[in-house]
Order: sequence, then structure tokens, then C-alpha cells
Amino acid sequence: MERLNGKIAIVTGASSGIGLETARLFAREGARLVVNARREAELDALVAEIEATGGEAVAVVGDASEADVAETLVRTAIERFGGLDIAFNNIGATGDPGPVFDVSIDAWHAVLDTNLTSAFLGAKYQIPAMLERGGGSIVFTSTFVGHTVGFPGMVAYAASKAGLVGLTQVLASEFGARNIRVNAILPGGTDTPMGRATANTPEARAFIEGLHALKRMAKPEEIARSVLHLASDEASFTTGTAVLVDGGVSITRT
Repeated sequence: MERLNGKIAIVTGASSGIGLETARLFAREGARLVVNARREAELDALVAEIEATGGEAVAVVGDASEADVAETLVRTAIERFGGLDIAFNNIGATGDPGPVFDVSIDAWHAVLDTNLTSAFLGAKYQIPAMLERGGGSIVFTSTFVGHTVGFPGMVAYAASKAGLVGLTQVLASEFGARNIRVNAILPGGTDTPMGRATANTPEARAFIEGLHALKRMAKPEEIARSVLHLASDEASFTTGTAVLVDGGVSITRT
């Protein structure tokens, strides 16, 4: 069964990790895709991979925290495929770790722009296009950090990702009556390039794995399956939620 058959979707941060696996899964489930990231070669390879298996995709290279790129993504979906039904706003950055007094204002703004402003801009342009189609589904990538757990040294990351939960709730309330659902996923530690940069030694990886009830990190395709659920009609009565996909890290004290 193709759960996204006939749907048109945007996936940002699609060049690696959770975004890459979600784009692949969306394509297998029948969606036509506009994929975005800053790395052109990786996006081109993804589009070629999708097309080789009979899917349809187009790449838009650029930084989705910039308004013109966010607008171009939606315009491309409309011009290439006829509209927009689903958006997975997924780009993110952890920033450099450190105590609050060592975080420069430029570093603060860089992380907030990537994690939170990009989501605001995405929704700003995506929602009108979805309304033209009679509704749609937006999914943001938040995290348990700053929601159920506070990690020292991650002040900008935690604040920006927690802000996504508030954005999710407001947009879900504003547009629920018009058949637009808005949800956030909150992954735990995930075996992606970003995750491996944090767990960059065997000792650090073992520590992070041990924080989870499942005693391991997630595979990015496991997170992608949760995104697919929220994006699809299987979650037709789910909106305004912060969905923990965190391997039990939020409830584990062992």
C-alpha cells in the first residue's frame, strides 16, 4: 500500500540523516517530492535514486532558513507537481557546545535561524498552498533536549527546538478547522552525521546509548517511519502533538 499516493511533499535537510531517509520513504510510499538542502551533489544523487525506481523528485538547493528559499520550495511544488500536501521541515544544527556566557550572539542567532526561523518560514509559505488543496500535514523536527531533558552546554539548540513545540501548537490551533495538521517529532539520539559528531568517541557513543531505555541509538529510517505516520492519513486525528521517538531517553534513569 502506498500511503502517500498522489501526495506532493517538501522535505528539507534531505541530503543526509533523517531527511534523506524520510525522502526515500516518502518516495516509496508514492509521494512526489521537492527535496532541499545546501549540498547540491547529494541532492542530485537523491533525485537520481528516486527517479531510477520510478518516483518523481526535484531538488532545490539552498538554505531553508532564508525566506526566498522557503518560498521557492513551495513555488516549485506548485509549478512542477500542482500543489502541496505535506511538508517535513527538518533542517537543524546543534551549534558549538558551551556554557551560556561563551555563546556569542552570532552563534545564538545562527542556531535559532536554522532550527526555528526555518520552520516559521516554511509554514508561512506552505500553509497557503495547503489551503488551496483543502488541507495538509506539516511535521517539524524538534528533540527531547529542552523538552524533557536539559543537556548542559546546548542552550541555543534546546531553546530553538523547544520553540518548535510552541510553534506546532499554535499552528495546529490556528488551522485545524481548515484541515491542516501540524505535529513535531522529538527524536532521541540518532545515528546520523549530526549524531555521530556528538557521539564522536566510543566512550561518548556508549554513554549516549546508555541514556536510552533501548540502550542504543536510533537508525534514521526508524525516525522516518514516525514522520511518515504523521504525514499520512493514518494520523488523521493527530495534531498539535510533540511525539517522542526517543528510545525511552526521556523516562530512563538507569
